[in-house]
Amino acid sequence: MLLSKSCEYGLRAMLYLGTLENDEGSEGEDDGSAPTREYVSIQTVSDDLEIGFSFLTKVFQQLNDAGLLTSKRGPGGGVALTRAPDAIGLYEIVVAIDGADLFEECVLGLPGCGEAEPCPLHEHWTEERDRMKTTFQQTTLSEVPDVRLTPFVKDMTEAEEASA
Repeated sequence: MLLSKSCEYGLRAMLYLGTLENDEGSEGEDDGSAPTREYVSIQTVSDDLEIGFSFLTKVFQQLNDAGLLTSKRGPGGGVALTRAPDAIGLYEIVVAIDGADLFEECVLGLPGCGEAEPCPLHEHWTEERDRMKTTFQQTTLSEVPDVRLTPFVKDMTEAEEASA
């Protein structure tokens, strides 16, 4: 794939957090600064998605710096989405981790590739790149249900209900 491993993990983790989103969002006033749900420990996300904790922590830091996640230390801490899943586009996640170059540079990495001096794949890649960029821009976390994450979310929801 053209995305870095960090970006793949970031997308998976954000989709996971999006599936945990409760329908009503956070309680109280919604001024846009509060997380959209309870915090989830990074260790839980790491274990459930089988992503290395240290690696995931670095990815989450990038997403936090981009304003897509918020974090809290200590008991009851972890990470949470800063906005509802339907308000976070996949494009924002990709750009936060891999930068916008994916949607601008030559697929072969050749310097100077462009309309004046196209590489052998320039015409085809330009069309695919634009199509891919549009897809990422027009798709939010809530529009990408991942049935493979459902067992983790179900187990977590059942555990929360049992402790209540």
